[in-house]
Amino acid sequence: MVEDVPEPRISGPLEVLVEIGGAGLCRTDLHIVEGQWAAKSGVTLPYTLGHENAGWVRDVGTAVTNVAPGDAVILHPLVTCGLCLACRAGDDVHCENSRFPGIDSDGGMAEFLLTGARSVLKLGPSLHPVDVAALADAGLTAYHAVRKAVPLVHPGAHVVVIGAGGLGHIGIQCLLALTVAEITVVDVSEASLDLAKRLGAHHVVRAGPATVSEVRDICGGGAHVVLDFVGERGTEAEGIALLRRAASYFVVGYGGRIDIPTIDIISNEINVIGNLVGSYNDLADLMTLAAQGRVRLHTRTYPLEAINDAMDDLDAGRLQGRGILVPATR
Repeated sequence: MVEDVPEPRISGPLEVLVEIGGAGLCRTDLHIVEGQWAAKSGVTLPYTLGHENAGWVRDVGTAVTNVAPGDAVILHPLVTCGLCLACRAGDDVHCENSRFPGIDSDGGMAEFLLTGARSVLKLGPSLHPVDVAALADAGLTAYHAVRKAVPLVHPGAHVVVIGAGGLGHIGIQCLLALTVAEITVVDVSEASLDLAKRLGAHHVVRAGPATVSEVRDICGGGAHVVLDFVGERGTEAEGIALLRRAASYFVVGYGGRIDIPTIDIISNEINVIGNLVGSYNDLADLMTLAAQGRVRLHTRTYPLEAINDAMDDLDAGRLQGRGILVPATR
């Protein structure tokens, strides 16, 4: 539901107050409502969802020098310290002292969000907050997974993308931008497969009883890399079954479980690789691709007060691409 809460205020020298221009909807928001994140986040109710955010700087702390009021910005989803070893290595996703607005504290499905200077990336003149908001997490996660897969994708390699929805359609574009892979996309939705073809996928397969054999035939015996943007409802087992020997299964979507006999992992020498959201540097790279027109979001916007309708559309599979909540502040 939408309720009135106190407007956040700057209280620290490195804080940034952002007027939200767009907040992306994510399946993680559904999983939070379902209770899957309760133990991990430790958050107490009530709090505000929203971890994919972009907008305009409203106010800054006294020590902030990288942005100024009025700047259009996209927000890295974590607020990080900059002092721990992970941050100093550029791996700020694993910051030892991070806060994750929308997951463990108030997020951006609101008119304003309080974040940190390290999380704020100024947008180029061709990019607008409502158009790129979902790249702050969905796009960043997809890009991060693809970037990790790049060293495994030699010319002629086959990559299978499971799920061409909110994350997958971004992953396809990142693969096309960063690799020369032969890309096969698997999805249950004809509309999503049509989108995948329009984006440039080389092969599309409607998910069904013959998916594994059909895709393995396309890949000449199996994929070198599988990127699973679903991670539940059986795609976990299917993704493993699609691999050739010495191949890699990248888990991006979640909600299910992986059950692989260890002898199969050893005898086939396969890799199972988890993927969290990308780093601030990944986000900067992704904004460059967006500004070049090489990565574009397919979105549907909703007014903030229609959050329940938007969540229902996401849960029921009626939402193609990403849903974006837009507060009526401008």
